[in-house]
Amino acid sequence: MTGAAGIATVLAVHRSRRHDFSKFSQATVKLVAEWGVEGDAHAGLTVQHRSRVARDPSQPNLRQVHLLHAELFEQLMTRGFSVHPGDLGENITTRGVDLLALPAGTLLHLGREAVVEVTGLRNPCSQIDRFQQGLMVAVLDRDSSGQLVRKAGVMGVVLTGGEVSAGDVIRIVLPPPPHGPLVPV
Repeated sequence: MTGAAGIATVLAVHRSRRHDFSKFSQATVKLVAEWGVEGDAHAGLTVQHRSRVARDPSQPNLRQVHLLHAELFEQLMTRGFSVHPGDLGENITTRGVDLLALPAGTLLHLGREAVVEVTGLRNPCSQIDRFQQGLMVAVLDRDSSGQLVRKAGVMGVVLTGGEVSAGDVIRIVLPPPPHGPLVPV
């Protein structure tokens, strides 16, 4: 579940007070238990994503924190896209952890105190193509059995608050088996 060096780290942290597609780089973000990233438009007890609010604003917010692996940016750059940390709207950019291979319920210990529980996959939307044409197709793939693979990161909820900064180590605690694949939330 971790990179070749075996150390998972936070590469960068981001937030935006507005419902913009990209988020702004910060030196530190504060995670608030059961809320999300302090000062971020997507923080809250109930759904904050506009399309989900329109359907049912009382749904629990399983998307308080968006985490994305920096290795995706490298893959996209080889395909001609210019994508950098924060561009795809993530709050936390990671390095050295295969986020997409984690099971739901995985606990990510970020920095000294914060704990985020992985709830599922980010389901990429058409805004990605408005950011850069063709990017939607580039963050989707098919596995050997033809199943759709979403590569745009994972979502989580904050169990324990704390400050998170670039360079922080990520400690991964898997839930008890059996483990199933992540599904979009």
